[in-house]
Amino acid sequence: MTKLYQLFKEALSNEEQDYTSGSINRAILLLAIPMILEVLMEGLFALVDAYFVGKISEEAVTAVGLTETFTTIVYSIAIGISIAATAMVSRRIGEKNKDGAAKAAFQAIVLGVIASFMIGIFGYHFAPDILAFMGANEAVVEIGVNYTRIILSTNIVIALLFILNGIFRGIGDAVIAMYALWIANILNMILDPLFIFGIGFFPEMGVTGAAIATSIGRGIGVCFQLYILFRGTKMLRLQIQYLKIIPSILRRLVRVASTGAAQFFVGSASWIFLARLVADFGTNTFAGYTFAVRIVIFCILPAWGMANAAATLVGQNLGANKPDRAEQSVWRAGFYNMLFMVALGVIFMIGAPFFIGIFSDNPDVIAAGSLSLRIFCIGYVFFAYGMVFGQAFGGAGDTTTPTLINLFCFWAVEIPLAYVLANLIFESALGVFIAIAIAESLLALVSYYFFRKGKWKLVKI
Repeated sequence: MTKLYQLFKEALSNEEQDYTSGSINRAILLLAIPMILEVLMEGLFALVDAYFVGKISEEAVTAVGLTETFTTIVYSIAIGISIAATAMVSRRIGEKNKDGAAKAAFQAIVLGVIASFMIGIFGYHFAPDILAFMGANEAVVEIGVNYTRIILSTNIVIALLFILNGIFRGIGDAVIAMYALWIANILNMILDPLFIFGIGFFPEMGVTGAAIATSIGRGIGVCFQLYILFRGTKMLRLQIQYLKIIPSILRRLVRVASTGAAQFFVGSASWIFLARLVADFGTNTFAGYTFAVRIVIFCILPAWGMANAAATLVGQNLGANKPDRAEQSVWRAGFYNMLFMVALGVIFMIGAPFFIGIFSDNPDVIAAGSLSLRIFCIGYVFFAYGMVFGQAFGGAGDTTTPTLINLFCFWAVEIPLAYVLANLIFESALGVFIAIAIAESLLALVSYYFFRKGKWKLVKI
């Protein structure tokens, strides 16, 4: 217990570490602990909003759920750039090239700002159409249009939060990334009820207040990240000489980021289609599904933290010309992930109604949410390894392989299967839930096959 406490303390100490030598188990834990705490904070954004918005109405929950589903496109682009940033920065750090890491970091920021600007203009002007396209009725559009408009027009804070944390993960400084999410999330938790319910001198803004609170919290988190980057860490500092566009680096980043974004866009687009299918079965069903998805996203975040640790270890060890150590790191991280996901699956199977009941006392909402939560658990063992393999490909700079895998599993299998099961066989949202579990399991098996082939070790970035 004493050794575990010391390791936990060291993981949060922000001391410079060499992850290309020594114990792999120790390296995984030193990276994973702050990364897990980081992603837990990101997940709290969704849960906090769901909790407070759930006090307004089912229509408000639906508006937020549909917006968040569409916003996964923003997340896809941000995560794609973040993957490229982590891969390139970690590779330069493994090569002991700090100047190269700083140059790559700034190009990633430039790329994120450009993409966010274009999305912001589109989201501001077409917010009502986006909600209608997603299946919202007139009541949902009316109550949620301002929420959607604010979230999409301020998407730059979402993008930069992901991208800058990807840079910090690349240099192995996961503690700073964790602090940024803590700051953003604590502010969101404080501001959410103030803006939503009009506490004190704050105006009562309903669901619109949730968007304002979230954007402010994330924006201040981004300011903290930029302050640290320009002040400098032990491994990286953005100085004046690095603040220029370098076409050769930018092109490489675009190449990796474009397929990385495509990888997550394929998955995001499938979730949009699935949400559209579920929405056809009523507001209560969709609200239950929304709560279940948010609970799952939050509770599996420690697993994503472990997968992110694997990505950093792959990048730095490939940079240090240690491909075997990179591969071994992935297998270890996958095993630890599997143990966690199995335990989580058992808890959800038993306590699904309790977890959904935290957010709603509507019996129909609880029934739909509990069913979806239990079905999702079926694929957890496979999903544990699948997410680690996917992040490992990204850490190596190979975003093409997971993109093609996602395209096959989500678009060729999941979407048609969900439609057939939901509309022709079960005639209920149960068909969608089953299709999700099947597709996630298939993705893990296909990822395993390509990971074993080992071509990811040869990628140059």
